[in-house]
Amino acid sequence: MGSNQSREDYLESIYVLRQQMGTCHSIDVAARLGFSKASISVAVAKLGREGYLIKEADGELVLTEKGEALAVRIWERHRFFRDFLISIGVDPDTAEEDACRMEHVVSEETFSRIRANVLAEEACRRCREEKRERGEQGECPA
Repeated sequence: MGSNQSREDYLESIYVLRQQMGTCHSIDVAARLGFSKASISVAVAKLGREGYLIKEADGELVLTEKGEALAVRIWERHRFFRDFLISIGVDPDTAEEDACRMEHVVSEETFSRIRANVLAEEACRRCREEKRERGEQGECPA
């Protein structure tokens, strides 16, 4: 595990697995990421030394506050990009793959501005639909 992207992928996987299964062990991460158990063990040890997770006596992987904060940030970006890409007609499998790459390379400023723009557009679309349903005309407030 040499890069920030690898760190983020491991933490995101642990977070998602814990959300889905309530627990997470190295073998679960290995299966999700397609890596060997030995590779996962090396990464888990490094993430532990860096303060991102704790490996319990029974092997359960638990994110620290620091680890969970980073994992949640990455997972939020992933979901946003995946959902956005699907909403504009990208095939869901392609959207999933692209979101996995996009979540790591976009700066916080760019992500915030993209998200704000998309959310504003969605609000305008909903406003127009509601006005149309009520038989009203005119623009929605920006």
